[in-house]
Amino acid sequence: MPRLALYTFGVLQSPLADPGPLTREFYDTGEAVYRGIGRHPGYLAHAEAAAGDRGAHFGADWGAWGEFCVPAWYRKGRTVETTALATTLSLWTGVRPAFDAVYTGLHREALNRRHDWFERTGHPGHVFWWVSDEVIPTWQDGVCRLEHLHGHGAAPYAFTFRHPFAPDGSPARAKAR
Repeated sequence: MPRLALYTFGVLQSPLADPGPLTREFYDTGEAVYRGIGRHPGYLAHAEAAAGDRGAHFGADWGAWGEFCVPAWYRKGRTVETTALATTLSLWTGVRPAFDAVYTGLHREALNRRHDWFERTGHPGHVFWWVSDEVIPTWQDGVCRLEHLHGHGAAPYAFTFRHPFAPDGSPARAKAR
């Protein structure tokens, strides 16, 4: 049975290492949000660096999820002190469980605050695609699909909640927000 890969990417207003209140608030909220999402029905797995260092995205060991990379339009720092991004790569059983996890509970509350933490870039913040059971999506897969979505719009190769596709490539019904 196919699984749904989800890649998210956002540019933070300040570096992850910033000791300011908004960065601390983002971290505190994020930790609770990710714990909740990890318990949500339909959630299967997510990319996690082996060392688990805060802000150590570049050069970290991500195992089967591949080498960490970012979209070409990300122009901020790449060191622990300067990185200003938030990104996830995860696997789900389907669009509906992912939708429910993202648009309910603590994650929904965090989405309501996203403009406090993230820059408005004009690029999509998430992308989905279907993978077969044995495939672990990589960071490179996520970046390629997000960039494809930005340049070409939703298609079976790269799609969003608003314009989803079924595993067979046919358009699926969009979920109401």
